[in-house]
Amino acid sequence: MDYQTLTVAVDGRIARVTLNRPELRNAFNEQSIAELALAFDELGRHELVRAIVLQANGSAFCAGADLNWMKKMAGYSDSENRADAMLLADMLRTIYLCPKPVVAKVQGDCYAGGMGLVAACDMAVSVDTANFCLSEVKLGLIPATISPYVIKAMGENAARRYFLTAERFDAREAHRIGFVHEVVAADALDARAAALAETLANNSPNAVKEAKKLVREIAGQPVTEGLLEDTAGRIAAIRASTEGREGVASFLEKRRPSWLD
Repeated sequence: MDYQTLTVAVDGRIARVTLNRPELRNAFNEQSIAELALAFDELGRHELVRAIVLQANGSAFCAGADLNWMKKMAGYSDSENRADAMLLADMLRTIYLCPKPVVAKVQGDCYAGGMGLVAACDMAVSVDTANFCLSEVKLGLIPATISPYVIKAMGENAARRYFLTAERFDAREAHRIGFVHEVVAADALDARAAALAETLANNSPNAVKEAKKLVREIAGQPVTEGLLEDTAGRIAAIRASTEGREGVASFLEKRRPSWLD
């Protein structure tokens, strides 16, 4: 695929998707939304890829929506606005449901819809100089499409504040509220994101996929008899799986599991 707004590179078991509109602070439009959806769909089905890093070129990670795109949307009908919003919603869902684990490497400021990109990933590492902002209400808008992911990432209490105030906050605050998992200095960012991706790539591919699904489907559920049966069924199935048997055998035999060969 000849991408225009991003680059996609696969190096061994790790893929890197790079937002590549630095002159526009990697703000997204309909083309970049379509390309991100396609990239994550294809990488999710790539047999060799075991982890994906979402990163960006330039000083900003993502400034949200492209202003020219927003101007065009101002003239849309209700049905056109809904269809356009669904393209963004579908792209975020594609990242969120990607069967491969996704690490967001945040090297610069992350605003509005850019925070939705980060929140849709499984984990995020941020440079300590990055700023974050859910700026929508300043423009008379709301962060509706990104809200399912951002609220999950930062929690309802923090979302209630930052959705309403549109305050800018720094990387340490983003870490405190759980929006990013780690904050590092600029000279450590590449290595830390790479180390996380490598850790993911070394684990059982099937177990990682099922563990990601487990968190998504179990979080927030009441502990009922049905839930106990569900989780018991999941562990029973994975114990009997090829990788489950191989993982236990390799541990007991003190050898590398076959998925690392």
